[in-house]
Amino acid sequence: MPVETAVAARGPLEVTVDQQGEVRVHDRYVVAAPVAGKLVRVELHDGDEVRAGQVVAELEPVPLDPRQRDQALARLDAVRAGVREAEKRVEQANALLAQERRELARVETLVAERFVSPEAAEKSRTAVQSALADQDAARAREEAARSEERAAQAALVGLPAAGKAPAANVRLVSPVSGRVLRVTEKSERTLAAGTPVMVIGDPSRFEVVADVLSTEAVKIRAGAPARLEEWGGDKPLRARVRLVEPYAFTKVSALGVEEQRVNVILDPVDPLGPLGDGYRVEARIVVWSAPDVLKVPSSALFRSGERWMTFTVEDGRARRRAVEVGARNPYEAEIRSGLDAGVTVIRYPGNELDEGARVAALLR
Repeated sequence: MPVETAVAARGPLEVTVDQQGEVRVHDRYVVAAPVAGKLVRVELHDGDEVRAGQVVAELEPVPLDPRQRDQALARLDAVRAGVREAEKRVEQANALLAQERRELARVETLVAERFVSPEAAEKSRTAVQSALADQDAARAREEAARSEERAAQAALVGLPAAGKAPAANVRLVSPVSGRVLRVTEKSERTLAAGTPVMVIGDPSRFEVVADVLSTEAVKIRAGAPARLEEWGGDKPLRARVRLVEPYAFTKVSALGVEEQRVNVILDPVDPLGPLGDGYRVEARIVVWSAPDVLKVPSSALFRSGERWMTFTVEDGRARRRAVEVGARNPYEAEIRSGLDAGVTVIRYPGNELDEGARVAALLR
């Protein structure tokens, strides 16, 4: 009987969680109409560069009645409260980062004195990186809150009360330096307050979001290495897990099955090159790895009751072997006991294959 074979060999093995992901700008800013009015035609296009404070659009305001003015004042008060909250979150993030850095210094001292293992220092460094990311996010939220405050103030400055002469056009400015990702309203027309006009982001700061099954998300830890593949380039790009979001959401699969999924956020380590906002990638997140294990192709294993089995080739005959399997991925599996390195195993054993059958081994 001709069979396809492989050789049990020692080498590196890793287990990954694979899922399609999407590249997105780390911080995006939606420039919206702060008041109702007629939009002057927008001259910017998708991809144009803008500077912080640059006028990106103008609105011809409509008069305010007393009720609308009261609503605008209340919104300004709410936005200012949001600014104060954002400032407190920045202070909290700064304090947490300082604490994590002090903890890292203490752990490194203990590692040098061999009181704790080097893994404790690695965990502390990951905590510092996470605190740095939280600090950046808090500062970005503070910037966004201040932009909302300027927009709320513009609603009062640019709109006259009913019965008074029209005010000057309300100018919408870019809150940050970056690039126009999308112009949602370009032509002249009357907009309601809060209507998005364009989206602006910093194209130099990207992240990758992949939604994985919640049963897989529990295996992923912040700081875990990852690779971005099938993005259109010649080689994979390195990335690292920054955050596993603490909440799951329901998503219906292509087969109509409801699944609980969790967003995993990755920070690219290698430059993303031509990739842009919304581009698709294949994310492979490493959840386990070892540099030297005895492994065989996963296709050589099969179940017999509660045990894993494989067929080996000995003197031209198939021999059934019980093995203990450790970590495995779709292509390879770790063998903890039952086989030795260099043994030939049969891949894809069929039902017609039995103990002692004569086989012609085809080594691949």
